[in-house]
Amino acid sequence: MDKMTVRDIDLKGKRVIMRVDFNVPVKDGVVQDDTRIREALPTIKYILEQKAKLILLSHLGRPKGGPSPEFSLAPVAKRLSELLGKEVKFVSQVVGDEVKKAVEELKEGEVLLLENTRFHPGEEKNDPELAKFWASLADVHVNDAFGTAHRAHASNVGIAQYIPSVAGFLMEKEIRFLSKVTYNPEKPYVVVLGGAKVSDKIGVITNLMEKADKILIGGAMMFTFLKALGKQIGSSKYEEDKVDLAKELLERAKAKGVEMVLPVDVVIAQKMEAGAEKKVVKVDEGIPEGWMGLDIGPETVKLFKEKLADAKTVVWNGPMGVFEIDDFAEGTKQVALAIAALTEKGTITVVGGGDTAAAANKFGLDDKFSHVSTGGGASLEFLEGIELPGIASILNKKK
Repeated sequence: MDKMTVRDIDLKGKRVIMRVDFNVPVKDGVVQDDTRIREALPTIKYILEQKAKLILLSHLGRPKGGPSPEFSLAPVAKRLSELLGKEVKFVSQVVGDEVKKAVEELKEGEVLLLENTRFHPGEEKNDPELAKFWASLADVHVNDAFGTAHRAHASNVGIAQYIPSVAGFLMEKEIRFLSKVTYNPEKPYVVVLGGAKVSDKIGVITNLMEKADKILIGGAMMFTFLKALGKQIGSSKYEEDKVDLAKELLERAKAKGVEMVLPVDVVIAQKMEAGAEKKVVKVDEGIPEGWMGLDIGPETVKLFKEKLADAKTVVWNGPMGVFEIDDFAEGTKQVALAIAALTEKGTITVVGGGDTAAAANKFGLDDKFSHVSTGGGASLEFLEGIELPGIASILNKKK
């Protein structure tokens, strides 16, 4: 990795402002899932061990350009204190004298969390005045928020214009694994794609087609491809305006010698709800009107496992069905288990963030892959080969 990290810089006695991704679910003032907080701990602990003074910045949710209590980071400060086993000071402001005073009072090895960065309208606009204020609080900027790397905001890209910016350990890990699968994967290379829309994955399919040996397609996006092949898809969701594109992608894959593998059977129901009557139909026989496909079927699971068997690199982005409902979760679960089993054999397995990470978590498999990304949108854009602003703003190592 050619980006500088916290290891490459002397932090002793320095004031460090660090962008973390503490965008976690909070209910009634209690953090419901602290995964993202725990992911940031190695970098936080390292900085504190270096006897630095640490100021943390994060957003939470989507407040409408101003403070709103349900999006306060106060519960996050409390949970972080428990995980660190030490007090995390908290300021209920984003800018101003109260923030300056709290920073001035920080001692070496202490940590301070500022209020939700999105309570200030300048955050998402990458306002230079806001970035300049935050930069004035510190000597160095650490970016460990991969989840926001595809956004040019004041707290990640803005600050980096005024003080040196280096990567934290989580950012470093994300860049390392995603670079490997995007630019120099070990072959055979299999890409497993799911999720609702082909339109969300066009860039990924187009970019990874240059490297992949096989692309396996599941999730609701399969119906746009099946429609392109003239199959009967009943009332299944598909993107009417993307059918021609799906046809074109299939032809392009064929021309490149990339095997595009589509489901051979699907689990169907008349309603997308738990307990609905369901059955399995073969794709070639077609889905009857009034029924919709909600998961890949057992024959497809078997087929996908065969196609994955010899892979040395696997990227999985997007669930195979409506995994949130147990009746339609089996396809996603079986594919997740198959990929997890490959990890044990030494295959590099990378799981995209968002719904895919949520699925891995639901099945208790989140630690069974080489890497589970913490960023949904960011990991997708990285796999498309797009340079993310939040990574571009980190200093390069001197050659």
